[in-house]
Amino acid sequence: MKLKYLLCLLVIGVTMHSCQVMSTKKYKGLLATQDSLTNRAINLEGLLSVLKLDSARMHREIADLKSNLSSLNDRYNALDEKYNGLNSRYTASSSKVSQLSTDLQKREARLKEVEDILRKRDEATNALKEKLQKALLGFQQSGLTVDIRNGKVYVSLADKLLFPSGSIVIDEKGKSALKQLAAVLNKEPDIYIAVEGHTDDKKVINLGQIKDNWDLSVLRATSVTRYLTETEKVDPVRLTATGKGQFQPIDPAGTPEARAKNRRIEIVLSPRLDELYNLISK
Repeated sequence: MKLKYLLCLLVIGVTMHSCQVMSTKKYKGLLATQDSLTNRAINLEGLLSVLKLDSARMHREIADLKSNLSSLNDRYNALDEKYNGLNSRYTASSSKVSQLSTDLQKREARLKEVEDILRKRDEATNALKEKLQKALLGFQQSGLTVDIRNGKVYVSLADKLLFPSGSIVIDEKGKSALKQLAAVLNKEPDIYIAVEGHTDDKKVINLGQIKDNWDLSVLRATSVTRYLTETEKVDPVRLTATGKGQFQPIDPAGTPEARAKNRRIEIVLSPRLDELYNLISK
């Protein structure tokens, strides 16, 4: 009876005046409840220990993630700085590319203009060659040729077609050929005319005022130029007379046939290219 009374004080927590006697069955139930609570407390302590360990681990992981985030932020800032630099360079490059593209288009347009002018020049040169070949057809068996070189028409007349041997005076056959040539040139006012005298490499002997091949080539060129301007009325502004001596031979061989080819007057006809020069100078 005394033991039950003490248990009543411990379990119920009331004063001795209010304590009642507890049955054995109820007492055992309380003990069972106490054991259950004790086990639950032990389990909760184990769970708390696990939660503490998990919490510590999670704190470490959070610290690692913060460190990684800081590193990633640093890398991002560095990459962003590089991107901004590259973007600035790209913008500058794009501007340059745009300007270069514009310049290229302008150059291509100018190139097309030049090509068109050169095409027109070539067409005019070929047409002029055909006109001269028709006009001078009767003299081609006497040492006259017409061909195109470097965009220019060359009318080559052998010296025997124009001059007696060693002379600078044009004979009648030569005048007839030059007359036919002048008839074509007077219809082509946009053609420049260069008259070139050429000799062979044999020294000039006993020709009075003619001292050497330079003199002979120059004087023959001026004779042809004078005949074209004074007799056939070709505009002298269009003409130039030059002497080449023996220094631009057609055939360098020293045979009589080669020397005969080298003694000639070449009339070089060049189309006026003012339009092209103006375009290039822009």
